[in-house]
Amino acid sequence: MTRFATQVLPVLLLGTVLVGIGGAVAYSVAAATSTDDGPIDVVWDKAACAACGMHVGEPAFAAQATTTDGRTHTFDDPGCVFLWIEEQRPQLRSVWFRHHDEPRWIARDRVGFVPADKTPMGFGLAAVDATAPGAMDADEARRRCVARTSGHGGK
Repeated sequence: MTRFATQVLPVLLLGTVLVGIGGAVAYSVAAATSTDDGPIDVVWDKAACAACGMHVGEPAFAAQATTTDGRTHTFDDPGCVFLWIEEQRPQLRSVWFRHHDEPRWIARDRVGFVPADKTPMGFGLAAVDATAPGAMDADEARRRCVARTSGHGGK
């Protein structure tokens, strides 16, 4: 056998493997400490609402809040996320609402709310784009939900 096959080639192969492992470790660390503020995938009818414990089964009313520690909390109704924020006072990185009529998420700074007859927890609000005709802003929607006197444990 040649010197290349017995000495150089094994070192090159080992170096390639080590570079590949190092790259995978670096990617894993970067992904784990990501500051991605976007919503995460929801397993509909399996995920539980962080506020009321009900299954999140109606995508048209779902919401998510990501805290500064990187944990994402999923909610079944816009009112649930508003009450959870009011009660828990978490340090938030982002809040997202599922668009009522389209399969997409809307960031809190671009969301508006319109009345909806039937919602999972009865808060009666559906998320739409803030520019939609007649849409109230997130602060007004939050005030309405927090001021409720029924639902969510009799609040």
